[in-house]
Amino acid sequence: MDIIFARGEATAAVVHEALPNAPGYSAVRALLRILEEKGHLTHREDGPRYVFMPTEPRAQASKSALRRVVQTFFDGSLSSAVAALVDAEGGKLSAEELKRIEAIIKAAKSKSP
Repeated sequence: MDIIFARGEATAAVVHEALPNAPGYSAVRALLRILEEKGHLTHREDGPRYVFMPTEPRAQASKSALRRVVQTFFDGSLSSAVAALVDAEGGKLSAEELKRIEAIIKAAKSKSP
């Protein structure tokens, strides 16, 4: 998905070439087909090739993926997910990151009943 988001669209050959330690070409084609079946990609035909495109903007896709990760690995607990991310960084957040997180929390508090 990163490759397709970066380019806007890509064929299986382009994706295969861009992957480090790429699996076989047929495996890449199969993965693209699965992503299309799941609704993450769509395609248009360009002669004999399929050109794949994302079905939603990257920002929207990332929010949706993050919600699934939080639900799957943290039983829906946003605070547990944030704690795991901070712990993974060894608690070493830049002043800018801390300031942004504090602003997000402050905004969320003002929206809470």
